[in-house]
Amino acid sequence: MIVLDDLVIPDTAASSAALEVASEYLSPALLSHSHRVYIWAAALGRQQDIRYDAELVFLAAMFHDLSLVPEFDSHTVPFEEASGHVARVFAAGAGWPSARRERLAEVIVRHMWLDLDVAEDAEGHLLSRAAASDIVGRNLDDLSPEFRAEVLRQHPRLGLADEFLACFQAQAERKTGSSAARAVQSGLSARMAANPLDAASPDGN
Repeated sequence: MIVLDDLVIPDTAASSAALEVASEYLSPALLSHSHRVYIWAAALGRQQDIRYDAELVFLAAMFHDLSLVPEFDSHTVPFEEASGHVARVFAAGAGWPSARRERLAEVIVRHMWLDLDVAEDAEGHLLSRAAASDIVGRNLDDLSPEFRAEVLRQHPRLGLADEFLACFQAQAERKTGSSAARAVQSGLSARMAANPLDAASPDGN
């Protein structure tokens, strides 16, 4: 049985600093979303016995949406690529070697992929699955209702659906060939409206 208290933030200097940066720049809803993405990813990894780098997944979760906020928004590249660049710069400052910095950026970019083989990229697979679970409710049955409810109590939705959809619509208008634009065009709003996590959220949002 998966217990939320077992899915702790990795005890590393880079993880602590990443959380500090995310807390400084992300809105409360996006920060709570980023926490849940890490938790869903870690829980899925544990449940399915997937070997993964917890520090890498945590930093990717903290930074994967950072370029949706005005301070890091890019008018020229998709938000996930811009977020990857920000994470790469952060990781360089944290003293990570070049290959590990590139992996962090790669995982962030790949979280927008529709299908990513776990054998090819365990961290990318987990982040992609977790983000899709939190935004549109995909594969939620992989986790028990009791566990999901406890996560929502500790990390509530805080009106994420409206804020996230507005961010993606703004991205789509400015970057018509981006992954955000494709998501909006393919019915993102309807998929988000049907997300059971929002119906179950204690805050009612």
